[in-house]
Parts: sequence; C-alpha cells; structure tokens
Amino acid sequence: MSSLHKGFTLIELLIVIAIVGILVSVVFVALDPATRFAEARDAIRQNDVQELLSAIKLYQVDHEGVHLSSIQNIQGNGVHMIVDGAMATGCNAYNDYCTTNVSANSTCVNLAQLVTAGYLEAVPISPAGEVVWDDGSTSGEKGTGFTLEVSNDGLVTVRTCEEEETSTEIQASR
Repeated sequence: MSSLHKGFTLIELLIVIAIVGILVSVVFVALDPATRFAEARDAIRQNDVQELLSAIKLYQVDHEGVHLSSIQNIQGNGVHMIVDGAMATGCNAYNDYCTTNVSANSTCVNLAQLVTAGYLEAVPISPAGEVVWDDGSTSGEKGTGFTLEVSNDGLVTVRTCEEEETSTEIQASR
C-alpha cells in the first residue's frame, strides 16, 4: 500500500507566504495611502473653495450687484475667517493654525445667509475645520477652515486655512 499525500510541504507554504508578504509591502509603499488621502482632502478643499465663491457671486448677481451684508461689512478690511453662524467665541483661535495670513482675526464672516437663501446646502467645512484652543481642548464648535477677503474694488477671494499636498495656497478669486 502506497501512501501518496497530495498537498504542499511546509517549506512551499512558507515560501509562498513570504512572496505574498513582499508583494503586499511593495504595493503598499508604491500606493502610499497617506499621500493619496491628503491629496483627496486637498481636492475636497479646492471644490469647497469654488462652491463658496460661486454661491457668493450668484447671490451678488441675483441681488443686482449687492453682496451679503456680512460681506459688505468687511470689504477692504483684510482677510477674515468664514463661519456658518455657529461660532460664539470668535475667530481668533484659527489664526494659530491657518497658513493664510489672517489680518482680521477678531471678526468672522457669517455666510449662513447663503444657506437660508438657498445658495448653499450647507457652509462647507474643511477636513481640519475643528477649532483647537490654546490649551489643546476643543470647544465642540466647528469653524469652516476657509477665509474670505473682499478688496476695495470688489474682488472676492476665498482661501483654505490649510493644505496638505499642494505647495501653493488653495484659493479662487472673482
């Protein structure tokens, strides 16, 4: 009686497992998921900047060239943080992490009226939009992670507060 065992030897299995492990690690390094996630977050930020700017300009066109009152109040007064009306404590906490030079960090620009008027479904919030205070705590409040500047001649510029994979600031102007 001959006993023929069909299957793999232990050495063959170990070699296959080692090869699969090496291939998985090479693919993982080649795909670099951390970079891909950072690029995806930057793409979201770019889309949100365009969405905010389009809503602001559409409101202005529909109202015969007149901006929201919150935007009129800041025209020619520097860069301001954008909020959706939920911030009760002010915007000065943002300036610590914002890569944009916020020149008017004590006042916010409330764009909640764009939501109530139907120009936005919600004021977008950047992936890193949570306020972190100087003591390291979070207030539970959300800022947007975006800034707004309106020049004296009416040019509106929306910028992100942070970018991860781009070497230039994410912004749009009209």
